Amino acid sequence: MCLIVVGWRVHPDYPLVVAANRDEFYARPTAPLGRWPDAPEVIGGLDLEAGGTWLGITESGRFAAVTNVREPGMAKGAQSRGALTRGFLTGGLSAEKYAGQIDGAQYSGFNLLLCDGNTLVYCSNRDGKPRPLAPGIYGLSNHLLDSPWPKLVAARERFAEALPSLPDTSAFFELLAEQAIVTDEKLPSTGVPIEWERLLSAIFVKSESYGTRAATLAWQDAAGKITVHENSFGPNGRALQFSVISTSE
Repeated sequence: MCLIVVGWRVHPDYPLVVAANRDEFYARPTAPLGRWPDAPEVIGGLDLEAGGTWLGITESGRFAAVTNVREPGMAKGAQSRGALTRGFLTGGLSAEKYAGQIDGAQYSGFNLLLCDGNTLVYCSNRDGKPRPLAPGIYGLSNHLLDSPWPKLVAARERFAEALPSLPDTSAFFELLAEQAIVTDEKLPSTGVPIEWERLLSAIFVKSESYGTRAATLAWQDAAGKITVHENSFGPNGRALQFSVISTSE
């Protein structure tokens, strides 16, 4: 996943709100939003190649999401980064304890957000020790937390503007569908060819082989109810499916 914005305890009725785009090669086998067959309390998509997920949330309000750190040329880690989210979502450790026992050397560069209902934790094997986050709006792309990439700055601003409209979802999905390409002088320099820097600078990425495959909006309300909306896409941004899953209070 290449873009996540989280509102943590900033809305009086929705303590956790997440808007996210998952960018991936279209050829990678994926199951769309649903309850996991082997762990039906977990709601999320599934990476059918490695068995993990980019984003998931449970009926009890455990939330996890992961992005890779863009660092071309680095050796691939021994373990799949999707296992980090799966382990937390199907386990019982607190967010801080789970983050503290991760062996970051086993994975390629990652950013991980974990919430156990009481604490939201950020951890990365490229950014020091895990740390709990104060109430606020946070963003992740393929660098570190709140790195000032143009797409992430814009996404956080529009997320903040959209929050008061909940439970209406339209402003969030308009945000996640934004296809504007950043001008060259504002592009980050991450070591990939300029053509890729341009492509990846959009909030919603599309091409024939790689792009945004899922746009997800998830929240937990003050009563504990979980709601997840997801649009899924194919090559060149072609819409495939829209799904909604809600739990009871």
